[in-house]
Amino acid sequence: MNFSEVFKLSNQLCKFSPNGKYLASCVQYRLVIRDVSTLQILQLYTCLDQIQYIEWSSDSMFILCAMYKRGLVQVWSLEQPDWHCKIDEGSAGLVSSCWSPDGRHILNTTEFHHFETETQDLTGIAWAPNGCVLAVWDTCLEYKVLLYSLDGRLLSSYCAYEWSLGIKSVAWSPMSQFLAIGSFDEKIRILNHVTWKPIKEFEHPATITNLKTVVYKEVERSAGIRADDFPFTTPRGNPTSLFSNHSKYEIAQVPVSLRTIKPDSDRANPDLGIGLLAFSANNRYLASKNDNMPYCVWIWDIQKMRPFVVLEQTSVVRAFHWDPVQPRLAICTGNNRVYLWSPTGSVSVQVPAEGVFNVLSVSWHPLEQDSLLVMSKDQLCLCYLETEEEEK
Repeated sequence: MNFSEVFKLSNQLCKFSPNGKYLASCVQYRLVIRDVSTLQILQLYTCLDQIQYIEWSSDSMFILCAMYKRGLVQVWSLEQPDWHCKIDEGSAGLVSSCWSPDGRHILNTTEFHHFETETQDLTGIAWAPNGCVLAVWDTCLEYKVLLYSLDGRLLSSYCAYEWSLGIKSVAWSPMSQFLAIGSFDEKIRILNHVTWKPIKEFEHPATITNLKTVVYKEVERSAGIRADDFPFTTPRGNPTSLFSNHSKYEIAQVPVSLRTIKPDSDRANPDLGIGLLAFSANNRYLASKNDNMPYCVWIWDIQKMRPFVVLEQTSVVRAFHWDPVQPRLAICTGNNRVYLWSPTGSVSVQVPAEGVFNVLSVSWHPLEQDSLLVMSKDQLCLCYLETEEEEK
């Protein structure tokens, strides 16, 4: 593995363009567009306020910058650097902003809504990947998911229970046939796209007893690790420069008791329930994190509808992201390591940056399987994984 030089970053605001050619990053008021192949700066834009959110259009021709505090959205064009658009929601108050699937319209959610919805307090929206359905969900105080067509018609609604904290996370499957809903009751409900009814519930028990579920436990290790131990291709040069004196995974024998925390019930948003959800690009796996088991990543086999793997880390899981080309998951836990899982095994990799580089977020290149964006609180770098062709 190789790593690029380190660049400045604000609030982990950094995204590859969908066509994979550009990398957008934010440093306070400034939006920086780099060429992915050289990491040279192509464009530098200055926004009217500190940027809080960025998103590329589907064709990579435009990028929006949202400044929620001022109710502003600015849109920049890569083809026409002198052109830009400003959307000012003013007193309506801006809650979220996103592109429509065609990349030519922007959907702003304001405190007075985008169109009227049957929610008490709209909390989140998510387009289906096929662009045909918009999912919106209510505040965590009420369990309600609403499915709308593009013209604003209500297609269906779903409520699993009442009088308790409700929805915490939502994720579409890549082919739009499943909608996964993570809830405060520590369950995932899988809805199908025909009836919009649940076809499966996934629970997150504190003890793993299923012999078909593989449990990986991260353990600290001070000795060097042989390159032959890894299920992935070895790094260029001396492997001990990256892999010694760090950590590795061991397979635990079931039954296994997982580490849990007791959530503070007095908090408005307690550490309880499914805080993270993501489908793999091939639709085979679903990854999840139950916030009162913060050290664990669960991987579910969607074909067989059962738990497949649990990875228990030594630190709290901060984020994970699926490789868009193959079923491979990158995980970070706020230390200087990146963790990779695939059906062939798991591995821990150190980021060899000078000074402190605690990884808080990761993102794969959208087209190539050998580039991984790694972000700390105020820095970014690219990790390049060696391919088999390069080894030969």
